[in-house]
Amino acid sequence: MKSNLQIHPGLSRAILSAISVILTLQVSALHAQSTWPSKPVTLVVPFATGGTTDILARAIGQKLTENLKQPVIIENKAGAGGTLAAGVVAKTPADGYTLLMSTIAHTMAPNLYKSLNYDFEKDFDPIGMVAITPNVLIVNNNLPVKSVAELISFIKAHPGEINYGSAGSGSTEHLAGELFGMMAGVKISHVPYKGGAPMMTDLMGGQIQMAIETSPSAHPQVVAGKVRALAVTTMEKSAAYPGVPTLNESGVKGYDFITWFALMAPHGTPAPIQTRLTKELGAVLSDPSIVKNFDEQGVTPGGIKPAQMPAFIKNETQKWAKVVQESGARVD
Repeated sequence: MKSNLQIHPGLSRAILSAISVILTLQVSALHAQSTWPSKPVTLVVPFATGGTTDILARAIGQKLTENLKQPVIIENKAGAGGTLAAGVVAKTPADGYTLLMSTIAHTMAPNLYKSLNYDFEKDFDPIGMVAITPNVLIVNNNLPVKSVAELISFIKAHPGEINYGSAGSGSTEHLAGELFGMMAGVKISHVPYKGGAPMMTDLMGGQIQMAIETSPSAHPQVVAGKVRALAVTTMEKSAAYPGVPTLNESGVKGYDFITWFALMAPHGTPAPIQTRLTKELGAVLSDPSIVKNFDEQGVTPGGIKPAQMPAFIKNETQKWAKVVQESGARVD
């Protein structure tokens, strides 16, 4: 049986042209993926220079530069508790040339801000966990306390006089402080900064009295004797702080806070590029110099596989939603 279907010559040419365009685009995309990276890669850090996120990003950025044979440029875009940078990266081309150094703060933000111009769970693809680390409760050396119990008593005896600093509203340190106040039954005032480094400067200078800072930012100042460490926030003690107890064993029962940092790419970044990035990040985190560097700061490299991260991020977001609600934390 013969078919009566006939295709107009002009339509045939249009179809062939469309197919040609599609094939050209596919070949071009495959070529771009196979030659990636052919130019510098930008790693956006959502906080100011000198803070923990910046310290870790620069450490892995240097090694990624060596492994990728292309410069990995660190770009600090501080503001709005890390959400400013996330909003910018979410809108960049998903080509592997712009990445985000995300933190636990990005799972806190959805419940602290009335609206965000991105969806952290939907707009980013996880490349890999960079590190996890405890926070450290530190105080100005002039504050007359040597333990958590003494600090709590001092706060209660001086209502309205004790301020704690953070890297910004909605940051890790912000909610760590809110959680401490809630669980210890004390009122402390939050003072947000545009990063951990300026906050630390004011803590050492006495403009604020305390902070619950991430380990890499706190450790050099504790070792140098410029601030006093009273406790770590994890359930287990940290080898980086010999003799320093946990908050849990210091009377704030059940306090358990771990900060994490992860490398993220805009959603839709080609799978071959994501696979390459994950492989190279793994190589960096197993490098002896990085392991030694992180260990000295009380940091554990990696910890969660990329495939597990979407569920992990969802659970973190739900957990912090509850903390925000119960503590009454808000963005200033």
